[in-house]
Amino acid sequence: MPESIVESAGFDLDAYFKRIGWEGERRADLATLKGVHLAHARSIPFENLDALRRTAPSLDPVDLMAKLVHSRRGGYCYEHNTLFSLALDALGFRMTRLAARVAVGADRLESRPRTHMALLVEAPGDPRPYLADVGFGAVGALLEPVPLLADIEFRGGGRRHRLVRVPHRGPLEMWMLQAHEERSGSWADQYAFTVEPFEKPDFEVINWHVATNPRSPFTQQLYVQRTTAERHLHLYGRILTETRADDGTVTEREVTDEAEARRILDEEFLIAVPGGMTLLG
Repeated sequence: MPESIVESAGFDLDAYFKRIGWEGERRADLATLKGVHLAHARSIPFENLDALRRTAPSLDPVDLMAKLVHSRRGGYCYEHNTLFSLALDALGFRMTRLAARVAVGADRLESRPRTHMALLVEAPGDPRPYLADVGFGAVGALLEPVPLLADIEFRGGGRRHRLVRVPHRGPLEMWMLQAHEERSGSWADQYAFTVEPFEKPDFEVINWHVATNPRSPFTQQLYVQRTTAERHLHLYGRILTETRADDGTVTEREVTDEAEARRILDEEFLIAVPGGMTLLG
């Protein structure tokens, strides 16, 4: 894995830790990796407000700090995981960017392009790399990183995950992240990936495509999420879904109008909506 994968100019580790409420150790070890990962996942919301306006969000460290750290905003996978990688880089971790195919809602995995960004992280003294991902927009997202090991269940942040190998035609092993669904008692595919490194320019192109293509799901409807220790909130278009962390109980309701959508984003998701923006089409 490369020694460093990110440009750190403009990144402020102190401000980032204040944003996520991290007061623990500042060293490159597994405990810090898990702790910062969980703190980030529970502090910065997932949202597609820029893409909803057909604008590709900047992945520059200065802009990420301004939006995700210093403002009441969130972002989607490229923003979250680039910001997270800046923090890990500052702490001394080594990482590889990965591109994954999202399996949630897909009839065939091969029908999806590789549009999701995740990270493979080395923790000094541990021979196993860890899959880390603070930017997956689903209730099955990782809250803590998991080692790259097959067919073993891992628990982190109150969620259960495992990695399995899946057949495909390429020369590299294909891994699938699965999340355990408490209500059904079954394992659900989340996304598939190989460990082939992807670089910053690759994600600049993918980011632009996902944020501007009229066929992209992120340009069509509002998509915001927030995770706490007690619940996961998801607003997709007009449907607000709450999933309880303790027993997986799911409740849904419809958001009636623009004013209510703005209030929910402000009070429940802690997101400040840009002026003049329409949330519900």
